[in-house]
Amino acid sequence: MNQGIKTVLYPVKDMAQSKALFTKLLAVEPYVDSPYYIGFKVNNQDIGLVPNNPEDGLTAFFHVDNIKSSLEILVDGGAEMIRNITDVGGGKLVASAKDSNNNIIGLIQI
Repeated sequence: MNQGIKTVLYPVKDMAQSKALFTKLLAVEPYVDSPYYIGFKVNNQDIGLVPNNPEDGLTAFFHVDNIKSSLEILVDGGAEMIRNITDVGGGKLVASAKDSNNNIIGLIQI
């Protein structure tokens, strides 16, 4: 089951500067503040700042129940895999692909 887009990651060059900007813009403090991820919760959405990501650009992540099946659907539909299924901690799995229109599609299974 696809639960829709619930996570958006922004690659940033200066984590401290971006944290200050997004804290003001979103009017909330980050719930995660580490050197590799700063995360904000706004309603039921995660907005994350990352210093590096293989997607090389802003990426919206669909939350899915079966990441393997969802990634296969993308690849079978002609998408090029960017990030194979990766456990990023706590059992959270992420993957991403670029479709034939150069759209980056992220997947998360929690």
